[in-house]
Amino acid sequence: MVMATTTKTEMLIRADMWRMDCLELVRDVGLPDWMIVAGFVRNLIWDHLHGRDVYTLLNDVDVAFFDPADLSADTEQRIESHLKAVRPAVRWQVRNQARMHLRNGHRPYRSSADAISYYPELPTCIGVRLTGNDAVEVIAPHGMEHCWTGTIRPNSRTGYPISVVRERVTNKRWLEIWPALRMEENNAV
Repeated sequence: MVMATTTKTEMLIRADMWRMDCLELVRDVGLPDWMIVAGFVRNLIWDHLHGRDVYTLLNDVDVAFFDPADLSADTEQRIESHLKAVRPAVRWQVRNQARMHLRNGHRPYRSSADAISYYPELPTCIGVRLTGNDAVEVIAPHGMEHCWTGTIRPNSRTGYPISVVRERVTNKRWLEIWPALRMEENNAV
């Protein structure tokens, strides 16, 4: 099932010219260990599961990268400004995962994939990048099944209380936007 869901995800990404454009732009910046994460992939899958021809607009496009040699927030801002100058209609959010453990109260992350493995709910622990030879690479530390089954489950690695996930689901209106999703409150992973 992992191969099938990864292949289906790659096909959905490739069929979405806007997402491919975003991936090409970020790839061209040349960030180390980069990916576009969370809703960029998750929402596309959920829209597909709901049979939508017009995809749900994203609040932002989350770019994760990993550079322990430069932990400056100014660098993140500079990259966001560059991306915004190229695609002003996109709300870019760029974060160096090498410093995000400090904000999240976790041990230091080892890579971008390690960092996204700590996102609050399992369907959010997903990213995608475009390689130099135009291959779409899907990164899903906990697998893709949660996205493809429409199951929202808390990530036990985080140590966050279930109320954090409930609040995110409510604030982001996931169950309103995608009514076939289901919330499972038991921890996983």
